[in-house]
Amino acid sequence: MNRLGAEMNRHDLENRLIDFAVLIIRISELLPKTRAGNALSNQIVRSGTSPALNYGEAQSAESRKDFIHKLKIILKELRETFICLKIIRKAKLSKQDDILDHAMRENDELISIFVSSLKTAQRNQQKI
Repeated sequence: MNRLGAEMNRHDLENRLIDFAVLIIRISELLPKTRAGNALSNQIVRSGTSPALNYGEAQSAESRKDFIHKLKIILKELRETFICLKIIRKAKLSKQDDILDHAMRENDELISIFVSSLKTAQRNQQKI
C-alpha cells in the first residue's frame, strides 16, 4: 500500500472512531435519568469516546512501544464499552434496540480492527 493509501485508511478509521463516539453519546442521552442510568451514561461516555481520543494520541506516538501501548488502551476502552452496552441491553435501560444493535456491531468490528492492528504492530516490533 502506498503512503496515500495508508493516510486514507488512518483518516477513515479516525472518522469511524469519531462517529462511534457520537453514537455512544446519543445512546447515553437516551438512558433514563435514574441512578443506574446516570452511572452507565457517564461510564459509557468516558469509555466510548476514549478510543477516538487515544487514536489521535497513537498517531503521535513517541516510539513503536508507545504506539502499541496506545493501541492496547484503545482496545481496553472498546471492550469496556461493549460490556457497558450489554449491561444497558440486559437491564433494559433503553427502548432503542436498533441503535444498541448498531452500536454493538460497530463496537465489535472496531475491536476486531484493533486486535488485528495490535498483532501487526507487535509482529513488526519483533522484527526490529
